[in-house]
Amino acid sequence: MVVVTMNKNKQVLKYCPNFYRIINFDFFEEDVFTEKLISIYKEFIFGANIADEEELNLVAQVDKVLVKYIDDYMFRREVKSGLMQLKVKRDVDNILKLIVKNIIKMLEMYEEGATRKIYLARWI
Repeated sequence: MVVVTMNKNKQVLKYCPNFYRIINFDFFEEDVFTEKLISIYKEFIFGANIADEEELNLVAQVDKVLVKYIDDYMFRREVKSGLMQLKVKRDVDNILKLIVKNIIKMLEMYEEGATRKIYLARWI
């Protein structure tokens, strides 16, 4: 059983080129939100069904989203506020998948909005 799990983990990590960068992200000690988000990331990718193409696609996308979360402070703020407003119904089968899909949707909305906004730096 251990060998099967190791092979599955290696296959999943093929879709996550930024895995070690994400899990080794140095966040503030009191930033419980980022810690929980990285925990959700690990739980989702290692719990994914590698035979399901849709889940593998979600694994690759959530890897991309978490790297953006690490690199972009403005996106990090938006994800935090967006997830605080997330409402989950009681009859949802897979809460983890719902959270991941919402995070991916936040990136799509953020990139769409970022192309429309121009941030001007203020020079003294």
